[in-house]
This record gives sequence, structure tokens and C-alpha cells, in this order.
Amino acid sequence: MKIVTRTDIAIIAKNLKAAGKTTVFTNGCFDILHAGHVRYLAAARALGDSLIVGLNSDQSVRTLKGPTRPVNSQDDRAEVLAALAAVDYVVIFEDITAENLVDEIKPDIYAKGGDYTIEALPESKIVTAHGGRIVLVPEVPGRSSSNIIKKISGEA
Repeated sequence: MKIVTRTDIAIIAKNLKAAGKTTVFTNGCFDILHAGHVRYLAAARALGDSLIVGLNSDQSVRTLKGPTRPVNSQDDRAEVLAALAAVDYVVIFEDITAENLVDEIKPDIYAKGGDYTIEALPESKIVTAHGGRIVLVPEVPGRSSSNIIKKISGEA
């Protein structure tokens, strides 16, 4: 099963590390999955032996993106992510940032899109405190859920 609980993912990550595997972690809303997401997740997975995706819950997406989001429920978003070959595990989290989840998983590599900076990531201090490193994966220009929503609504 690729969709796991928060309790289970901490144990899974610990077991992967004990087996000498490199764990990669990323997180996001992944509201409307598009080619940019797929390319990003494949690139993140290529950085290690196992890719864990932290998925913002419906409530945290509403807080981050506004009352009309998410378009797709957390269960549907998790199922779509889990269907991707690049994704090994999906865990839903309620927090606005993934700081607590990163602290529990202690990934070897924390991957985020190239539209971020390491300094702007609240998780970066936790990753480095556990001996991990942050990798910014180049973004695919023009690809975003927000842009897709604007296009569908006629705003773009």
C-alpha cells in the first residue's frame, strides 16, 4: 500500500534508512496533477531509492490557497499520486508546512521545485539538522494548478 498514515511513514522511513536506502521527501498540494508535477516527481525520485510525498490535507490547502481549493479531495489527490511509478509512499498531513513531518521522517534529501529558494523553505533547517540536504528541482515553466484553473475559468 502506497498511501500510509503519518505513524507508519516514520517507521517506514526508519526501516529504509536501516537498510541503507536513500530517502527523498517532497511535499505539496498536488491539487490538479499536470505534466510539471509528473516531471518534478520523477526527477525527485531519481535522487534516491525511495520517494515519500507529503500531501497537504484539504484543510491545509484551503488555508494556503483559499476557500475554493482544493479542487480535488485529499483522498483523490493521494490516489492519483500513489498511481505514479515515481512515488513510493504518500502521507497526508494537516499542518501548513511540512516541518513536523520532515522532523519525523528525517529524509536524506528534501526535494522542492526550483521556484523556491532554500532560505525560503521553513523545512530546510530541520533537514540539515538531521544531516540531510536540500535539492531544488528545476521547474517546468508555465505549469501550475493555479494556471490550469485560470484557463478553465476563462481568466487566462
